[in-house]
Amino acid sequence: MKKGMMATVCMMALAAFATAGFADTKKGGKIDAAAEFKEHCASCHADGGNIVNPKKTLKKADLEANGVKSWKDIVKLMRNPGPGMNKFEKKDVSDKEAKAIAVYILKTFK
Repeated sequence: MKKGMMATVCMMALAAFATAGFADTKKGGKIDAAAEFKEHCASCHADGGNIVNPKKTLKKADLEANGVKSWKDIVKLMRNPGPGMNKFEKKDVSDKEAKAIAVYILKTFK
């Protein structure tokens, strides 16, 4: 196999591996994190804001000020939120969907 072809195959394999964590086996396709955010979060967190508590937006500085530094911290809050936020059970938002939403939040609302 030529070097160029080998590099292409390796890059494609890496890309597939990197996005594999967002595959939703229940639905048979990939999770659209933006759509999941819109469905479950945007009514209170439009544009990364917070209509219930403006001091707890999804902006990086506010997340960090409130001890939220990773996608795992966001999923933890989704599963066991404080006052004013809906609780998202695994039956309603799977672990894979929750992770996709959390990663989306960290990448989108800087």
